Amino acid sequence: MPKKDDIQQSILVVSASEQFNAHVKGAKVSYITFDVVKSVALARRRLLEREYDLVVINAPLSDEVGEEFALDAAERGSSCVLVAVPRDVYEEMADFVIDRGILVIPKPVGAAVVDRSLRFLAAMRAKMRGFEKKANAALEKAEEVRIVSKAKLVLMETKHMTEEEAHKYIGRQAMNNGVSRRRVAEAILDDL
Repeated sequence: MPKKDDIQQSILVVSASEQFNAHVKGAKVSYITFDVVKSVALARRRLLEREYDLVVINAPLSDEVGEEFALDAAERGSSCVLVAVPRDVYEEMADFVIDRGILVIPKPVGAAVVDRSLRFLAAMRAKMRGFEKKANAALEKAEEVRIVSKAKLVLMETKHMTEEEAHKYIGRQAMNNGVSRRRVAEAILDDL
């Protein structure tokens, strides 16, 4: 049962093992979506349909070992990827994918290892969300500054205002109308 503060994850499990799937489902990770597919082909289709926070691969699979899919899933979006591989290929697989941010665990694997691994990846995904939010806010602010600057230039050219007068005019209009400076600037630009 998720706590009120838990971040709900969307999870895609690529595995043909019911026992492994039960380990993943039993992990202490809150999820809003939990999809299980048994082949890489089906998993690729799912990733085309939507983005997942966590992608869990139980390799090898019937149609592919899973390493190329793991790389695709990690590079395609902001998914955190976990791959469980047989112990005899663990070192080679880990060396191959670790630099791309993919977590690899050796099989056979117990529920506790799956739980800790998924909780770690969920925490990393939450941090990534925070960085994405800050980056988007910075981009929005930069776009606002660009639009307001453009509107000030229009006021300077058409109304023969100084830059300071244009700046104050936009600020005053925003305050008087209860809207953002960006909204005032957009209206000025729309009136051209």
